[in-house]
This record gives sequence, structure tokens and C-alpha cells, in this order.
Amino acid sequence: MKKVILAYSGGLDTSVILKWLQEEKNLDVITYTADMGQGDIPDNLEQRAKTFGASKVIIDDLSEEFVQEYVFPMFRCNSVYEGEYLLGTAIARPLIAKKLVEVGFQEGTNIISHGATGKGNDQIRFEMGAKALNKNIEIIAPWREWDMTSRTDLMNYCQKYQIPMPGSKAEEPPFSMDENLLHISYEGGLLEDLSVPPPEDMWLNVKSLEEANPSPEEISIEFRNGDPTSINNQEMSHANILRKLNEYGCNHGIGRIDIVESRTTGMKSRGCYETPGGTILLKARRAVESLCLSGETIKTKDSLIPSYASLIYEGLWWSDERLRLQNLIDECSKVVNGSVKMRLYKGNIIHLSKESENSLYDENKASFEEEGGFTNDDMKKYIKENILKYSHNNLD
Repeated sequence: MKKVILAYSGGLDTSVILKWLQEEKNLDVITYTADMGQGDIPDNLEQRAKTFGASKVIIDDLSEEFVQEYVFPMFRCNSVYEGEYLLGTAIARPLIAKKLVEVGFQEGTNIISHGATGKGNDQIRFEMGAKALNKNIEIIAPWREWDMTSRTDLMNYCQKYQIPMPGSKAEEPPFSMDENLLHISYEGGLLEDLSVPPPEDMWLNVKSLEEANPSPEEISIEFRNGDPTSINNQEMSHANILRKLNEYGCNHGIGRIDIVESRTTGMKSRGCYETPGGTILLKARRAVESLCLSGETIKTKDSLIPSYASLIYEGLWWSDERLRLQNLIDECSKVVNGSVKMRLYKGNIIHLSKESENSLYDENKASFEEEGGFTNDDMKKYIKENILKYSHNNLD
């Protein structure tokens, strides 16, 4: 019997897929569960998967690898998709795809399977990533093959094959959720009606402004080579830095967004996201970067954001183009060293101070009280040269 590596969450969808792969494809199913710091992996997941017929269950803690090798490199580019989305789901998919391929190699199979639906972005991200790493990989996407179209169909399948249901319909949220250490997303279901605001009890990781901490809090973040290394002078691992920033963001109502985004397939989709730590990190990083990078370098980096973010969103993390851009970004980040102090309060991130040993800021030159390095004649010459350069008229 051939083996298949199934990306397994333990929910209804992947539990049905587990059984379906056995019944319809005659495959020996090994489940793979990526723990990316989401904190919601059931204690009985291994027992549940084996009850459903899995021959082997693998649960992998990827928190540190996820933040160090994927989240922080992405943030070096200040990546934001369509001006708002911090790519929390998209950046997790290349790592899961990589692990599915690696586990397949270890288990002697090149067949993998996932539970992404036929309309979403994740099917593209999983499959593009896996194919980039192993062009001979065989991918089974049940939602594109079977005739089940709804949750009711899945429940009926459970009854047909006497599968213990992972959760009753009443216990499931009326929307789709995905969580990792960087964010949690909500989409579909009742959120598809744009005229209806998200229910307040939907939000899990960020307090409302009304419930946020009534007092402001000041924190400092230090950066080395473009990555955060400590909070309030306390060094932490990569994952723990993000965990701590998530706590701050949660307590102060920072990091909620409700947007309509352009999916890779072309359709528009509403997404609600909570990215508390990432929102703080982006603001802090740009503050230090403003000291350490020249204006031209910042403009060049900012021009790369849409392309870089789209590569991640579209599942092209392993592409030559993303790697090329990453090399440029990482080279710039070598001088992004310093610290920033901020006040967090009721959804706001307020800069208080910033410093860097690589700072290009010169108080004497910037001061309105000092002549600095620019004379009036210098400025007249600069203005005249640029008028000549950009004007459509031939001025003297």
C-alpha cells in the first residue's frame, strides 16, 4: 500500500480526508501537524488521528523555525499586501509545504495531500511550494476531486463510515479560521456579507478598544541586522519576542483589521485579521530603519514591497525572484541596528525615542537654529538644477 503524507489539523475537514484517502485512494495515511505557535492543537490529536485510521502521527513544533526563517525575513522588507495585510497565513504555507515534502522523503513516498478548498489561496501556496522543492511530488487535493460541497456533506460522510465526529456543527464557528504565532484569520460564513460587522465575540487575540488596558505602557525594542533581538533590554528567542509583542498588542487593542483583498485567483474576499505583535514590529522596525538607511535606499526598498508581498501571497516563496529580492533586502538590513521606545495605548503605537550607532541623522544639519552643512547658495543651486531637470519649459 502506498503512503501519503496528509497535512492534518484534527478538524472535521482533514478527519474526513484522512478516511477518504483510505477508502477512495487505498492509501496508507501518515498525518503531519505543524505546531506554529497557534496553541490550539488538541491533546488527543494523535489518538484521534489513529482512531480515524492513520498509521503514523507526526506533530512538529515549528515555532522558532517559522519566526526565524520566514516571519523575520519577510518583515525585513516591511511586507504588506495591498497596503494592509501582514501575510500571516501566506507566510506559514511555504514552511508546511517544505515539511510535507521532507516527511514524504523520510517515509519513502512522494505523495502528499492537503485540505485546502478549491476557491482559496492555500491550495496554490501548498502546491506551488511543494512542486518548487520536488518537481515529481504527487499532490491529492480532495476538495477538487470529491463531490462533497458543504459541511453537511462532510457530516453525512462521517455517519456513513462511522467516523467519530471531531466536533458538532453547533460547536464550530460560523466562519473559517487559521491561526499561527503571527496572526489569526477569519473568513467565510457570516463574514461574506460586507454590510454586517464582525461579531465582537469573534475576535480572540486582540482586545477591543473598550476593553483594552486603560493605562498606556512603554516598551523598547532593539534590532540587530534588521531583526528584533530584545524587548526592554531582555534578550529572547525569535518566537518568544513575537509572543511577547503579541501580549502587548492584545492588551492595548492593537492589530485588528477588516479588509477586502484580491485573491490570487482574481476574486475579491473579505478577511478579518488579528496581528498584534506584527503590527508593533512593523512600526518599530521602520522607525529604526529611518535612522540607518539613506533616503534613496528607503525609496528603493519601499518600491520592492508590492512585488515581494505578492510573491509570498501567491505561493512563490521558493521562487528565484523572491530569493533575489531577499538578498537585496538582507544586504540593506545589515546596518539596521538600534532601538526604539514606544508608548502603546488604546490601539495606538506612539514613538517616543529612537537611536542607532549607524544613524545618518545629524542634529546640527537638521536644526533650524544652525546653518549646518547647507548654505543658501547651495539650496538655490539645488532648486535650479531640479527645475531644469523636471520642468517641461526651457528655463534659464
